Amino acid sequence: MAQSAPGYRTIITQSWVEEWDPQLQSWVRVEDGVEAPRARVETAASMPSRPERAQASARPIRQALAYQSRPSAPRGVAQYGPFLVLDERRAAMMGSTDTASPRHFDAMMRDFPGLTVLEMIEAPGTSNDIANLEVGRKIRAHGLATHVPRGGSVRSGAVELFLAGVTKTIERGALFAVHSWLDNYGREPDDFAADAPANRLYLDYYREMGMSEARARAFYAMTNSVPHHSAKWLRADEMRGWIRPEFQRQPPRLAYRDVSLVAITGFGDVFSQPFLDS
Repeated sequence: MAQSAPGYRTIITQSWVEEWDPQLQSWVRVEDGVEAPRARVETAASMPSRPERAQASARPIRQALAYQSRPSAPRGVAQYGPFLVLDERRAAMMGSTDTASPRHFDAMMRDFPGLTVLEMIEAPGTSNDIANLEVGRKIRAHGLATHVPRGGSVRSGAVELFLAGVTKTIERGALFAVHSWLDNYGREPDDFAADAPANRLYLDYYREMGMSEARARAFYAMTNSVPHHSAKWLRADEMRGWIRPEFQRQPPRLAYRDVSLVAITGFGDVFSQPFLDS
């Protein structure tokens, strides 16, 4: 803004966050950490490229996915960001995570140390993947179970939070949705080497949550099987297949019977006969 005094000029620089609103078909200004209003559709909105926007640094983002039908919020005793405390033992997830979510989670656990279950009722995703994975590690460190009730919806980055539960349960009628991430240069997982840091960010997390390397890669490939602007929807039974215990087949081993002395007719000798235990 130019001052009235001649020869002097003061320039004020402002910065803000914009997100693409598919309903308005335009970029809208939002406060940092606050999700922009989204159309209630079954897939994530396509985000047109904005080359004129300043790009700070490349980082993967699993954008929150909108959903057609939102369950009504249950009554709670306290609210901490997207976390709603239902009683002394249960909390519910009713919103997407953002930069402040790790602090919200810490405050909730400080005030309600007896919590044992996180019910994921309406979990659309995240606006900050690094913070979201930090929340996941906190869920695991505090020994919380994750549960998706009938009608519950877990989408995008919230799937990582579901995997953090020390035990994970899903009721019939729950829905999950996954899609690939997109960095702030418009690149997706396939634009990087398989073990590039951007991909290892998720593979290492899945390993921390108990998956073998093989299952982590298979699960990650499944989440990236659709582009960022779309979604792959999974029913309860399909998601249960990814959280079943992994059993590794043991190779055959050579063993000996300890009561298998067999007499050889006509020789008067005996020997112990080996057998293959498969």
